[in-house]
Amino acid sequence: MDDPITSEAGALAELGLIELGTAVDGIHKVQRAISERVFRLVGLGVGPAAKPVKVVYDAITDGVYSTISHVATTAAPIAGKAVHDQTAGKLSDQSGGARVLAVLQGLIGDKLHEQGSVLATTMSVRVDGRPVTLDPDSLRAAYPGATGDVVVFLHGLIETEAFWALGKRPTYSQRLGTDIGITGVEIRYNTGLHISDNGLLLAELLDQLVVAWPVPVTSISLVGHSMGGLVIRSACAVPDRTWVDRVRTVVMLGTPHTGAPLEKVVHFGSAALSALPETRPFGSLLRRRSTGIRDLRFGSLDERDWRDREPDALRAEPPIDVPLLDRVSYYCVTATLARTPANPIGWVLGDGLVQVRSAQGRSRKRDMRFERDNRLHLPEAHHFTLLNDERIYERLRVWLSRSERVDEELVDAAVAGDLGVERRRQHAALTDGDGMSGRAGQYLDVGADALDPRRPDEHRVDRAVEPDEVEVVFEGVDLTTESVAPHRHIDPA
Repeated sequence: MDDPITSEAGALAELGLIELGTAVDGIHKVQRAISERVFRLVGLGVGPAAKPVKVVYDAITDGVYSTISHVATTAAPIAGKAVHDQTAGKLSDQSGGARVLAVLQGLIGDKLHEQGSVLATTMSVRVDGRPVTLDPDSLRAAYPGATGDVVVFLHGLIETEAFWALGKRPTYSQRLGTDIGITGVEIRYNTGLHISDNGLLLAELLDQLVVAWPVPVTSISLVGHSMGGLVIRSACAVPDRTWVDRVRTVVMLGTPHTGAPLEKVVHFGSAALSALPETRPFGSLLRRRSTGIRDLRFGSLDERDWRDREPDALRAEPPIDVPLLDRVSYYCVTATLARTPANPIGWVLGDGLVQVRSAQGRSRKRDMRFERDNRLHLPEAHHFTLLNDERIYERLRVWLSRSERVDEELVDAAVAGDLGVERRRQHAALTDGDGMSGRAGQYLDVGADALDPRRPDEHRVDRAVEPDEVEVVFEGVDLTTESVAPHRHIDPA
């Protein structure tokens, strides 16, 4: 058996050549479909004379493509062994290598897992990119200042825990430990697996973590980015888990609770491409996407959503509803590329990958009913901004704090600057969601009836700012003393 420390590089080299051979076969099928159509049309003009030419042409092209494909697939294990013998170190423990594997797992991680490939990541707690064994001694060494209040961070599709350090800035986990004494735990997992499978794995991991934690665990908070939020919800629904009783707070950053539009486009696009011989290989390529990606079509959390069902069926049953936990505070953070969700770009594209309505758990058929005060929206931000942003961090400090005194202090100083809470509310009353003066929605480039609640839902632009949401949206902009002081709508007295 190959040494697991060096076999990842060899397995990656082998997989690369296998995929090259598969790609060549796909190109061959496209070329063959096109040539068949061309020779059929030529035959209408010249008759049987075209057949000998076609036979020769097919023989030459079949030989060329078959040779390339055969060489690539035959060389794959040889190249993998050669790289294995010359490579030291484990790719998954190195920053660059881990990112490459994260992308690979997001795309075909389920296949890698089925094959038993070393390229398939096992869910694990990570510190400085390395896995931590879940036993008391290992955890005590990894978390020398461990407290009984734990916050678990789960990344999204094709990511690793290193993505929380976006821009090479300190992570939420690191800052929370320093500022409010809550211990952050970051987890890495194979995002190509079904969300329900990862939910079960997370539930089992947290069982082990709580038992082996250096001090008694008194509270657990869970923070998930994108797919990570869905995995958290799935884990919380696994029955007979004692750690669930310790969960106090769940924060979901850009999580597609009701589905991701890009996966829906790919689902129907792959069906359309598979209809014609010339494009069928491209349809087949899209259909190779992982089950984890497929689950994002509707935000499926339960194995009953996919077990014994045809994954490429155009019509699908509604996903199983997984309720939120009782007595747990849930928070959601959304973002739009535009200044406001009611802007057509913001409404359609959301943060570039997830729409605001989905991140708030709302659709025409579903509504998770997140409390309005438990929402935060970031204007002019994208999906990955949510991984490391000062505005979100200030909210996390409030949401995860353990006393009302700390909450009030943080909201007043960190969020509102030197203005104070009351002055901030006065400012919010005079501004819309963009920080501009005037009534909410005044500067939106939408039709006069775009926000009319009587319009059919599918034709109505998502509202910009409702009166009781102004304060939440306003907190997403820069409120440092310097930026607010010259504002003409605030009484300097």
